[in-house]
Amino acid sequence: MKYIKLFILSIAAFFTTNCTTIKVNSEITKNSREQNREYYQLKVYSLNSEEQVIVMDTYLKQAYLPALKRLNLSKIGVFKQLKKETDTIKKIFVLIPFKTFEQFLEIENGLRNDKAYLNVASKYLNASYDQPPYLRIESTLMKAFVDFPKMKLPNLNAPKADRVYELRSYESATDTYYQNKVDMFNAGGEIKLFDRLNFNSVFYGEVISGAKMPNLMYLTTFSDMTSRDKHWEQFGNSPEWKELTAIEKYKNTVSHADIMLLYPTEYSDY
Repeated sequence: MKYIKLFILSIAAFFTTNCTTIKVNSEITKNSREQNREYYQLKVYSLNSEEQVIVMDTYLKQAYLPALKRLNLSKIGVFKQLKKETDTIKKIFVLIPFKTFEQFLEIENGLRNDKAYLNVASKYLNASYDQPPYLRIESTLMKAFVDFPKMKLPNLNAPKADRVYELRSYESATDTYYQNKVDMFNAGGEIKLFDRLNFNSVFYGEVISGAKMPNLMYLTTFSDMTSRDKHWEQFGNSPEWKELTAIEKYKNTVSHADIMLLYPTEYSDY
């Protein structure tokens, strides 16, 4: 009987130790994934003349992007909207990834102390009040999704001028519906579906500061418009998507969607 009790106690100790180890390892993995999540700033410059477009292109290409790279930032995307006859306001989108939040906070101070930047950017920085280089700048700050913690560059061979980059913003009616939509991408497997269908996703971000919260944003990329349309047709007809949309938790999670069709500038990193 004594040996039986010792055996039972040994078994109990074994399972207790291993369960504790599994729990600790799970927490370490969770914390590691959390620490690896990047931050993204999306800057949108609104312009109302071709002169402003020229000034901004020159500034971004010759001054801003080189300065950011001197601050050890990379994978910087610069995009423009596909032209529409009804568009009167032109926009330039600049997407900047940061490894840490501190890196984002240091950017302005870094620019102020960069003599090369201040010299090359002088026309932009010293523009007069009646000839500004832009109408407005809108800035959105995001944190990468848990299941897509780092930006991935698209694997496309098509010329930049032919490509279609699709930036989407999904707004939700409440924080709860928003969290459910984020969960749909992560645990629900929507990101995995995008990957399986080769959408060439660049990032998925939870908006932590912006004008349309609560909302998330993500960017998918295609060789051309035909490829884009074909991919979305496959997505809508996939069994995974039909299964996801039938789950009660994921219903009514998007109250408004903005779809922006873009193309990369010749000086964009991708």
